[in-house]
Amino acid sequence: MKKISILAAVVLAAIMASCGNGTPKANLKTDVDTLSYAFGMSQTQGLKEYLVQREGVDTAYIDEFVKGLNEGANAGDDKKKTAYYAGLRIGQMISQQWVKGINYEIFGEDSTQTISLKNLMAGFIAGTTGKGGLMSIEEASTTRETKMQSIKTAQMEKLYGENKKACQDFMKKIAQKDGIKKLDKGVYYEVLTEGTGEIPADTSRVKVNYEGKLINDTIFDSSYQRGEPTTFRCNQVIPGWTEALTHMPVGSTWMVYIPQEQAYGERETNKIKPFSCLIFKIELVGIEK
Repeated sequence: MKKISILAAVVLAAIMASCGNGTPKANLKTDVDTLSYAFGMSQTQGLKEYLVQREGVDTAYIDEFVKGLNEGANAGDDKKKTAYYAGLRIGQMISQQWVKGINYEIFGEDSTQTISLKNLMAGFIAGTTGKGGLMSIEEASTTRETKMQSIKTAQMEKLYGENKKACQDFMKKIAQKDGIKKLDKGVYYEVLTEGTGEIPADTSRVKVNYEGKLINDTIFDSSYQRGEPTTFRCNQVIPGWTEALTHMPVGSTWMVYIPQEQAYGERETNKIKPFSCLIFKIELVGIEK
């Protein structure tokens, strides 16, 4: 064990001695020299792919990467430089990952809008140093969630406001249709087949056949097309489904009309755009015990 530790120290010393501001020149006079070179070379397997895909490095600037690499390797245990390089890494992560990720989550494909890097950095630095903060970290966490949701909702309404209006108009027409019944949360239904079985609880595991459509009659999902019923717990689906199933006797088939706020709201999923009303034919086959 002692020999391995000594060898590692020698290898490290050899590597450090060979690093300058330019590209070091190999000089393989001894076994340690050769080992040092082979170790460095072997560690580059897959490095370019990593730099491009994970670090966002343009290989046209590989010389700049080498320059930074040499500076980092020669920093040793200099605490000042260690702190500086850590700041560079995290700063680049903020720019390349955080800002882009938050922008996409809030604004989607709208590249003309962005969060404020200046204010993000002001908050990040205040939280890091513990000086000059405009709110506590706990307050910041709560504010982040509420503001992100409100901004995202406003953005979705800007892009898909017509869907919301169309949904409201559609539900008003459904409410006036003969034979329509209303549940507590604004879900409407009409009975196609009246069952006489047990009514599920929200925690019940049920077996159903169904077909889901948009208000333009586009079918987006169907267990009938797949050829077999599906099974799930009543409280593991959108609120409008839970509302319908927990009022529906086994053996029933209902046509269910779900307003957007009891469906996916401002979320987009597959063929379902934000603020879409949904229409389901639901056949409650049974409750699993």
